[in-house]
Amino acid sequence: MGILYDDVVIIRQSDKEGDPTVITVNCPDKTGLGCDLCRIILFFGLSIVRGDVSTDGKWCYIVFWVPPKPPDVFLLKFCCYDRKGLLHDVTGVLCELELIIKKVKVSTTPEGKVMDLFFITDTRELMRTKKRQDDTYDHLKDVLGDTIITFEIEMVGPEIAACSQASSFLPSAITEDMFDLEVSDKLPSGILTSESVSISMDNMLSPSHTLVQLVCQDHKGLLYDIMRTLKDYNIQISYGRFSTKQRRNCEIDLFIMQADGKKIVDPSKKKSMSSRLRMELLRPLRVAVVSRGPDIELLVANPVELSGKGRPLVFYDITLALKKLDICIFLAEIGRHMIGDREWEVYRVLLDEGDGLSIPRCKIEEGVWKMLMGWE
Repeated sequence: MGILYDDVVIIRQSDKEGDPTVITVNCPDKTGLGCDLCRIILFFGLSIVRGDVSTDGKWCYIVFWVPPKPPDVFLLKFCCYDRKGLLHDVTGVLCELELIIKKVKVSTTPEGKVMDLFFITDTRELMRTKKRQDDTYDHLKDVLGDTIITFEIEMVGPEIAACSQASSFLPSAITEDMFDLEVSDKLPSGILTSESVSISMDNMLSPSHTLVQLVCQDHKGLLYDIMRTLKDYNIQISYGRFSTKQRRNCEIDLFIMQADGKKIVDPSKKKSMSSRLRMELLRPLRVAVVSRGPDIELLVANPVELSGKGRPLVFYDITLALKKLDICIFLAEIGRHMIGDREWEVYRVLLDEGDGLSIPRCKIEEGVWKMLMGWE
């Protein structure tokens, strides 16, 4: 590769979680240039696992492979008096502050107090500062008022976050009912899904691309569900068109190709991708209300991208739906589970039955499902 005679620094993040970031530097050469660059990388607490250097004596072209630094995890812990809609209001504040909830553990005492543990990361990377922590407290105080009893934010190590993982146990009946229908042609009655999905793939209309045509019902995150599926299959989109018709019906045309620049001609790959797209559009999330001993538990699950990223704002929508249904939350957990060959983010919410939960389970499922799908 020839050396470009322009000063440039390019940082390319890996598409796959855990793979190194590639830092490319092209600049005038000088004695000690490598030392200076390595010092900058070290200053940010990063390490170099691989490097390539070439120079003609005047200009230098350097490539560093740097493992990503995991974001700092903070434990936001507070105790306050319980009330309906509390968890949703807190979740809304954290979303507004651009804090990502990695895990949450909520427990309620018989005295009407609640202890909330939120394991969070800060997209602004400022949570180490007192100003950012004070700002977080002020926003929560605006929502909770004088009900706050104690409040604390501290940085925790990965071992603490790992120990806080939600229970790895999922009853077999739950896993079968919620996850074993991934590529089934027929879904049993009572399963919450979008309306019918039509998918066709054509290799005749373009000399270099496969045309994928989809007709389906619109929902919140529809394009995201399509794009994450294609991303998992390492598919590139060269051209696309999207339109919404009456009654939330959508028509989508995508000209795609594989990472090697070729069409998708393998029948098994076409069938697999078509089946996966169909199920992701029919059931982008799983919602169920089940018995947990003598109690009632709401479960919501969404697939995790191969890159390790989960679906945004799921917990916010769950808490909003329950608030609208006038249902209190007794305990909540977020965890990730490997089920089959896929990783799932599972939200487990133990519902507070209070004087007796009078709302039918199917109504709870429907209310949460519609909120997640953006149909409320």
